[in-house]
Amino acid sequence: MKEEQKRVSGDSPHRIVNFNRKNLTSKEALEESSLHRAGRGINKLSNRRSGAGKDVQGEAASLKTARSGKISITGRAAAGRTAAGRTAAGRTGTGRSEGAKNTAGKAPAGKATSKTGEGRTVEKRTMATESRNTRDAERSSVLPTVQFTSRRGSNTEKREYSSEDFPLLAKPMEIQESKNKGKKPKHTFQGSVKVIPLGGLDQIGMNITAIETEDSMIIVDCGLAFPSFNMLGIDLVIPDITYIKSQIHKMKGFVITHGHEDHIGALPYVLQQINVPIYATKLTMALIQKKLVENGMDKLVKMKTMKFGQNVNFGDLKVEFVKTNHSIQDASALAITTPAGVLIHTGDFKVDYTPVFGDQIDLQRFAELGKNGVLAMMSDSTNAEKPGFTMSERTVGRTFDVIFAEHQNSRIIVATFASNVDRVQQIINSAVKYNRKVVVEGRSMVNVISVASELEYIHIPDGTLIDIENLKDYPDEQTVLITTGSQGESMAALSRMASGMHRKVHIGPNDVVVMSSHPIPGNELAVDHVVNELYKLHAKVIMQDTHVSGHACAEDLKLLYSLVKPKYAIPFHGEFHHRRAASLIAESVGVEKDNCLLIENGDVLEFTTDGEGSSYSIKEKVQAGGVYVDGLGIGDVGNIVLRDRQNLSQNGIIVVVLTLERYSGNLMAGPDLISRGFVYVRESEDLMEEARLAVQNIVDNCLQSRMNDWGKIKNLIKDGLSDFLWKKIKRNPVILPVIMEV
Repeated sequence: MKEEQKRVSGDSPHRIVNFNRKNLTSKEALEESSLHRAGRGINKLSNRRSGAGKDVQGEAASLKTARSGKISITGRAAAGRTAAGRTAAGRTGTGRSEGAKNTAGKAPAGKATSKTGEGRTVEKRTMATESRNTRDAERSSVLPTVQFTSRRGSNTEKREYSSEDFPLLAKPMEIQESKNKGKKPKHTFQGSVKVIPLGGLDQIGMNITAIETEDSMIIVDCGLAFPSFNMLGIDLVIPDITYIKSQIHKMKGFVITHGHEDHIGALPYVLQQINVPIYATKLTMALIQKKLVENGMDKLVKMKTMKFGQNVNFGDLKVEFVKTNHSIQDASALAITTPAGVLIHTGDFKVDYTPVFGDQIDLQRFAELGKNGVLAMMSDSTNAEKPGFTMSERTVGRTFDVIFAEHQNSRIIVATFASNVDRVQQIINSAVKYNRKVVVEGRSMVNVISVASELEYIHIPDGTLIDIENLKDYPDEQTVLITTGSQGESMAALSRMASGMHRKVHIGPNDVVVMSSHPIPGNELAVDHVVNELYKLHAKVIMQDTHVSGHACAEDLKLLYSLVKPKYAIPFHGEFHHRRAASLIAESVGVEKDNCLLIENGDVLEFTTDGEGSSYSIKEKVQAGGVYVDGLGIGDVGNIVLRDRQNLSQNGIIVVVLTLERYSGNLMAGPDLISRGFVYVRESEDLMEEARLAVQNIVDNCLQSRMNDWGKIKNLIKDGLSDFLWKKIKRNPVILPVIMEV
């Protein structure tokens, strides 16, 4: 039978393969199979070392060598060895195939070997030799020089490969180090900037910060603070702007982060003394304009509404408004580019991924700013002590739905912050869902909702709102009141309802009062008082799960610090323990401990940047603090007046009245003692008489010594009576001597 043969392509190391193996003897088949594997191994080795490009001549030599069975491999790993490669010691020649020929002759003497046994021994040793050669070639990890020899003549065909043929493998790869390695990045900023907080540190409220360079100054926020319990008779506290007035020639404008009272409330008072433009986002500017209209100043002040991502230039300062989330819409952070670097003022913020209205906080922009480099970040610290993340505002909406569903036969009164438009929107949504009419009570609440409605920041279906005058026309189970007073303010609508002073609303057993806020630090006692009064009227009060904060908790702060990567951290907006916690958070995410700056109101924090880097210093302190507003008076009540008021409230007053003759100085009448807030006179007549006699003795001694200085007489009366009362009853009332001349 004819043999069918197929020739492999010329670039293959394989020889002619006979597919009709019936004509082959077992010896020939084994030899062919062994040589075929040897040729395939050489081909793999060649491909691995030389890459994709193959040399046709080398492959032809490989084919010849595979057929002749002579293979010799040398390389750097076998330096010093002969061309035979790894042959056994004492052997010579071109390869192991010749040794295979003489295998039979090397049998030990005295042993007879048959032809058949001799043939099998030769075949086995030949196969073992070829197999070892193939494995040696494949295991070589260095670039070899391959030498091919042929049995068909005396001329030897060989191809030697050098390192020039394989430049990438012959030389170790050299990694060039960056020329900038170990060098500080080259700063593009050159100059200095001052950060001067004039309020808002170590307190809640009255946020105001000056950013000043050599030629320009802007003011971030201008808020007020509500009086604490010891500020008797004070209505509001506004920041002291003495330093700003001293630098009025640099003033470029007010930049406002959001529309809460502690950030915009002092503008009507400050603008009367410093009239510069105001820059703010849409809702914030509308609330500011409302305030200025009430004070007749809207035509006198320039106002510019800004969009998120928009920049405004103030000389060598540039401010960008960055979107954030808070308990009021249109809250923004400020990226302030200064000669010394970029400052970020976060304002009040939280991270809300599902806000009721508008977009999420622009974390991408914060990350971009951090990538480009931020010198310092002034961050909200109010909730720094609270672990975890701040809950989304939407969670409160579900709580309201539950409250409305459980109290379908009661009137519901919800007290919340007037500026929390998202909260009001969710209350209205629940009211519409349960077919209730809504009454809005409280001047500030009415103002905010009207402004938000005009800007379409809140949606109220037609026929939902009713006037408080029409409240009596609807049964309790069909009405909802949204009111101010969640912080226990004495004149707020809820406080007047609780005390029975409200003219239109009277609290009863069928009322459910929802306190949809947490007491601001310092207002706890006032809130407790209102709650107690509501319970006395047999109303049900709900305070749990009806509020989420608008401020970032610890994990939110970590997220922002990680994105911004500021060199310096300046915790703002909070009591000292809040700011201390925020400082530790900044330190935990990479800010150096010495770069976490806990400054105080009035400190002049100056950053300087040059070719060597940035540094800071606090070299001076400017006047800062609060100015008291009492009625129409601004600043006419100071610490001395407050101290007298506190003394009067605690110890009362005694007025000593006496009459002296003009020329002779003789005592014509008195001394008489008039007491208010000290003791109940009718029950303390003996004490008052003893006090009058003590004053009588002091006056007689002064007249006997012919003392004509009435100022000295008054001081002696005050000191003597004060000592007497302290020794008698351990009280120290305000003593006011009055001398009349006739």
